Amino acid sequence: MKKLLMIAAMIAAAFTAKAQSEAGTVFLKPLVGINVSTITEGNGESKVGLAAGAEFGYQLSDNFALTVGAIYSMQGAKNDEAKYNIEYINIPILANAYITKGLAVKVGIQPGFKTKGKINANGISVDDELVDDMKVKGFDFSIPVGMSYEFSDFVIDARYNWGVSKMVDGFDSKNSVFQFTLGYKFAL
Repeated sequence: MKKLLMIAAMIAAAFTAKAQSEAGTVFLKPLVGINVSTITEGNGESKVGLAAGAEFGYQLSDNFALTVGAIYSMQGAKNDEAKYNIEYINIPILANAYITKGLAVKVGIQPGFKTKGKINANGISVDDELVDDMKVKGFDFSIPVGMSYEFSDFVIDARYNWGVSKMVDGFDSKNSVFQFTLGYKFAL
């Protein structure tokens, strides 16, 4: 039993030995995951959608990295009457502070650009033109905050994208998105 525990410990050590990039490293991190989103100031429930893209980063020191990405993000909300599906290309620009080997807290800014909007209400589907007529803005701005854990070049990331800009003219509704992704870091 002791031998089995020793072997398991050695394997775990091998996988976690390279838990984050060395200072001066440039990396690319493709990622995929889910969003759990809603729209504030409404009576909607959370909606689950896809999040997929990549982040490019630079490890400034052992404890600090900067990243910028492009993430396709399915967002919106649903209620008894309708489902609101709004898709964005989000550009997160994040500061990553490592509080221990492999574990980082992150904060930054995130401009987002609407690529598609669709509302399904009472069996009737309405696409981009009517969504645009409802004055759903084409630009969204949020503040992402979260944490990530790196092990053997894999990165598990959880963040909350706090919507700052109003989604629709005349209303105080904003995006509210929890995002969970799995990525893989490639040194460049």
